[in-house]
Amino acid sequence: MLELTSTSPEETVKIGQILSQCLLPGDLVNLNGTLGAGKTLLVKGIGQGLGIDPGAVTSPTFSIINEYEGTKFPLYHFDLYRLESDLDLEQVGYEEYFYGAGVTVVEWGDLFRHHLPEERLDIELESLGTEERKLTVTGRGGRGRQVEEQLRGLFPCTS
Repeated sequence: MLELTSTSPEETVKIGQILSQCLLPGDLVNLNGTLGAGKTLLVKGIGQGLGIDPGAVTSPTFSIINEYEGTKFPLYHFDLYRLESDLDLEQVGYEEYFYGAGVTVVEWGDLFRHHLPEERLDIELESLGTEERKLTVTGRGGRGRQVEEQLRGLFPCTS
């Protein structure tokens, strides 16, 4: 487990940019935290690191999924908050994305944890104040642990 602290929205975006350096096609990042904790800001940073205009990255709350074509590879951005059942998730064709040729980032993935790949990176975002956030990063499976370790190397002054 790796804990990071962000003191501003801009820093949360920067953490996402740094995280993007560790991601490869087929990776899945599962983001959880309360409303307003910074999940979409983190995705903006990941997208920017993949060559996507951060202004184009928006929350897919109503569309469920947004697809972005990066200069390196695609970014698939899910928001599962409004889904009510496994059937809802299946109808959006989640498996094509979760196991596809791009990086998948899922907001509210814990609502459907049983459908998430075993190999993934879980990030819990917690509000510590108006702008300060604690990000707890946990790698799952061999690939998830590898990404966590790579990220730890990019943030040497963390726990």
